[in-house]
Amino acid sequence: MSFLWGVMGGPSAGPQPSGAETIQKLCDRVASSTLLDDRRDAVRALKSLSKKYRLEVGTQAMEHLIHVLQTDRSDSEIIGYALDTLYNVISNDLEEEEQEENLTKVDDLGSQFTEIFIKQHENVTLLLTLVEEFDFHVRWPGVKLLTSLLKQQGPQVQQIILVSPMGVSRLMDLLADSREVIRNDGVLLLQQLTKSNAAIQKIVAFENAFERLLDIITEEGNSDGGIVVEDCLLLLQNLLKNNNSNQNFFKEGSYIQRMKPWFEVGDDNCGWSAQKVTNLHLMLQLVRVLVSPTNPPGATSSCQKAMFHCGLLQQLCTILMATGVPADILTETINTVSEVIRGCQMNQDYFASVNAPSNPPRPAIVVLLMSMVNERQPFVLRCAVLYCFQCFLYKNQKGQGEIVSTLLPSTIDATGNSVSAGQLLCGGLFSTDSLSNWCAAVALAHALQENATLKEQLLRVQLATSIGNPPVSLLQQCTNILSQGSKVQTRVGLLMLLCTWLSNCSIAVTHFLHNPANIPFLTGQIAENLGEEEQLVQGLCALLLGISIYYNDNSLENYRKEKLKQLIEKRIGRENFIEKLGFISKHELYSRAAQKPQPGFSSPEHMMFDHEFTKLVKELEGVISKAIYKSSEEDKKEEEVKKTLEQHDNIVTQYKKVIREQDQELEELKQRITTLMSQNEQLQATVTQQVSQIQQHKDQYNLLKVQLGKDTQHHNSHGDTFQMNGIQTEEVSKLKEELEEWKNKHELLQGQIREKDFLIEKLKSSQLEIGTTELSSQNSRSGGLEHNNELQKELEMLRSQLQLQSAEISQLLIENQKLQVMNTTADPVLGDSGAIVAKSSELEGQLEQQIKELKSEVKALCEEKESLKQHLDSSSSTVAILQDEKIKLQQEVAESKKEQDDLLVLLADQDQKLSALKIKLKDLGVPVEDEDDIESGDQGDEDEDVEEEEQD
Repeated sequence: MSFLWGVMGGPSAGPQPSGAETIQKLCDRVASSTLLDDRRDAVRALKSLSKKYRLEVGTQAMEHLIHVLQTDRSDSEIIGYALDTLYNVISNDLEEEEQEENLTKVDDLGSQFTEIFIKQHENVTLLLTLVEEFDFHVRWPGVKLLTSLLKQQGPQVQQIILVSPMGVSRLMDLLADSREVIRNDGVLLLQQLTKSNAAIQKIVAFENAFERLLDIITEEGNSDGGIVVEDCLLLLQNLLKNNNSNQNFFKEGSYIQRMKPWFEVGDDNCGWSAQKVTNLHLMLQLVRVLVSPTNPPGATSSCQKAMFHCGLLQQLCTILMATGVPADILTETINTVSEVIRGCQMNQDYFASVNAPSNPPRPAIVVLLMSMVNERQPFVLRCAVLYCFQCFLYKNQKGQGEIVSTLLPSTIDATGNSVSAGQLLCGGLFSTDSLSNWCAAVALAHALQENATLKEQLLRVQLATSIGNPPVSLLQQCTNILSQGSKVQTRVGLLMLLCTWLSNCSIAVTHFLHNPANIPFLTGQIAENLGEEEQLVQGLCALLLGISIYYNDNSLENYRKEKLKQLIEKRIGRENFIEKLGFISKHELYSRAAQKPQPGFSSPEHMMFDHEFTKLVKELEGVISKAIYKSSEEDKKEEEVKKTLEQHDNIVTQYKKVIREQDQELEELKQRITTLMSQNEQLQATVTQQVSQIQQHKDQYNLLKVQLGKDTQHHNSHGDTFQMNGIQTEEVSKLKEELEEWKNKHELLQGQIREKDFLIEKLKSSQLEIGTTELSSQNSRSGGLEHNNELQKELEMLRSQLQLQSAEISQLLIENQKLQVMNTTADPVLGDSGAIVAKSSELEGQLEQQIKELKSEVKALCEEKESLKQHLDSSSSTVAILQDEKIKLQQEVAESKKEQDDLLVLLADQDQKLSALKIKLKDLGVPVEDEDDIESGDQGDEDEDVEEEEQD
C-alpha cells in the first residue's frame, strides 16, 4: 500500500518515479497481484493517470484492463474503474484547451486505440455483455465506452454488433432503464449506432424504438423539453431518413398521429428558449423526412394524407399564421407545410382555404406572397414562401387556374378593397427589386407549368402602364422590360417565364412573334460577345428563340420557321447559336438548381435557376439543336406529321369525350348496380335465414315423424291441426294418454308372464311330487325335463319381449320430453300454411299405414299367446299322464332329487334375473306390483283352474 500511497500523491522518500515508470509498475501490479483489493487499487490509480498520461496508459495498460474485464467480472467496482480508464484512453472528449492545442494528435490517438481494442471482436462482445449488467458502476461506463468506440470507428463497430447474437436488442434495453442518465446516454449510443446503417436502423425500429422514443419525448414535455428531447429527435431522424421501410413502419404504426401535440403552441409566443427553438426545428425536420420529395411517391402520398386526417397539417398552418413565432421556426414551418401539400390535391385544397387572422381575413397564400415580394423580409423567408407557392401549384391545375383567374379582366376586383395573388405577382414582376422580379417570374411560371389552356388565357391579361396610355399585354410588358437592359437576375427571371409560357403553346409563340422588335432583340443579344455574366442571358435568349422556331405554326409569313433559321444562319451562325444555347446547362448554378426542388441559395446573387425550369431545358435543348439543322423539306415533313398527329389528337380527344361520357354513365350504372347488389345481399340474407329456419323445422318434423311412426293407436285421433313448426298442447296430452295405454299393455303382459310363472311353479311342484314316487321311469323323466326346457325357452322369449317393450317405453318417455322442449322453443311462424297442411296430410297417411303394420304385429303376438295356452293345456294332460305313471318313477327318486336340486338352482337364478328386471322397470318409471299381489292373483287363477278341471 505504500507504493500506491506514493502514486496517489502521498509523501515518499527518495526521487519520484516518472509517469511511464509508475504506469508500468501499476500494470505489473494488475497483472501479478493475487489479491483483488491490490488489483482494484492499481486499476483505480491507472484511471487517475489516464487523462494526463493517455498515450502511456493506452499502450501499456490496455491489454491488462481487458484481462480484468474478462476475469474479475464478479467485482463491479474494479470493472467500473477499468471501463472508465479505457474510456479516458479512447475518448476524444478532452478539455477545450487541450483539443485546440493537439486536435489532430487527439483524433489519431482515439482512432488508433479504438482500432487496437476492436481488433479482437470478442472485446466488443464482452462490452455488450457488461452493458447488460444492472449495476450502475458497470453499465454507465460501458455505455460511454461503446459510444466512444462508435464515434471513432463507426462502421467497423456497427458490423461487429450486427453479427453479435442479440447485440442490438441488448442495447435497446437501455431506453427502458429507470435511471435517466443511463437512458439518456443510451439514446446517444443509439444515435452513433444507427448512423448510415440501414440494417441496424431496421432492427432498432422493429425493437419498438419509435414507441419508446415518443414516450420519452412526451414525458420530457414535447417541444418544451430539454436536450433529451433533442437527442431523441436526432435518433428518430437517423431511423427514418432515406429508410423507406422504417418510414412505412412509422406510418402504419400510427405514430404520425402522435406528432400532432408537438406543434400545439400557445397564444403567448414571446420568450422562446433556445432549446425550444432547437426542438421544434428538429420536429419540423422530422415531418419533412416523412414527406420529402426524394421519397417514393406512394409513401409520400400516404404520409401526406395521414397528416391531414390526424390534424397535423392544420396545426402547422396555425403556427404559420400565428404571431410572435421566431423567424427561423416560421421559415422551417413554411418549408414543412410546402412539402406536406406538394402534389397532394386534398392538402392543397385545404391550404387554399386557410385564412390569416386579419381584419378582413385574407387567404394565407396572399399573405405569404406579400412577404415574398417585400424586399425588407429575410432572404431565407422569401425563398421558403416561393417554395411553398411552387408546392401549392405542383400538379394542381385547379390551384393554377385560381391564380391565373385573379389576373384576368373579368375577375379583378374593381373596388380595390382587396389585393389578389395575381396582383401581387404582377407588382413583384415589375418592381425595382430584382429579387422580387425573379421570385414573381418563377411563381408565375409555375402557374403555367404543363397547362396549355392557362398559357392561352394569360395572353388576355392587360396592364395599365400609365395614365392616358393604352393598356399593354403582360407578354408585351415582359419583353419591354427585357429590352430596357435591367439587372441580370431580373432578365433571367423574365426569360425563364417567357420560355415556360411559349413552350408547347403555338398561340403564345405567334403573339410573341407578332411584336416586330422581339426577334431582332434576341438575335442581337445572342450575336454579341459579352462578358461572363451576360453569357447566361445569351443562353436563355437562344433558348427562347429556339422555342419560337420549334413551336412555330408558320401562321406569320415573315416569321416562318425557315426564315427564322435563315436569320440565325446569317446573323449568328448555327454553331455559335448551339454554343450559346449550351451556356445554360454548363453553368454551375444550373447544376445546383437541378439537384432538388427546394430553392437552396446561399445568397440572393446566386438565385438564378428554378428546379422545374432545369427540367424544361433538359427536355428542349436537344430538340431545338436538331430543329436548327433541319432542312425545309424535313420541316415540311415534320409539319405534315404534326398535322397528322393533331388530327389524331382531335380524334383521340373526341373519343376521350365519348369515353368520359360513357364513364359517367358507367359510374351511374355502377352506383345502381351497387344499390341493387346491396338489396340483393339483404334479400339473400333473408332467404338464407328463412331456409335455415325451414331446414330446422324439417328436422323437427322428421324427428316427429320417426316418433309418431312408432305409435300404434293414437293416430286415429290425429287431426289437421298438426303444424311443422311444433306440437300443440293437445297433441302432447294425446301422447301422454297413448303412453298410459302402453303402460297398461305392459302391465297386461306382466300379468301374462306371472300366469306362466305360476304354471311353471305348478309344474315344478308336480315334478317334486312325482319325484317322491319310485315308479317313474327314466324315459318319462327325460320327456318331462325336455318339456320343462321348452317352457323355460318360452319364458325367456316372453322376458325378451318384455325388455324390448320396456326399452320402447323408455324411448317414448325421452321423445316425449324432447317434444315438450321443442314445443316451447319452436318458432310459431313459418312459410305457407297451405303447403304445410298438405305435407301433414301426406305424412298422416304414411303414419296410418305404419300403425296398421304395428297392429298386425300385435295380432300376431296375440295368436302366439293362444298357441302358448294350448301348449299349457297339453302340459296339463301330460301331468295327468305323469300322475298315472308316478309309480314307475319311484325307482329313480334319488337321481331325480339330485337333478331337481340343480333345476331349483337354475330357477332361483331366473328369479333373481326377474327381480332385477322388475327393479329396472321401477327405475324407468314403470309401476310393478309386489310379489304378494302377484301370488294372490296367481292363487285366484289357480282356484279358478281347479274348479274348471273339476267341472270337466
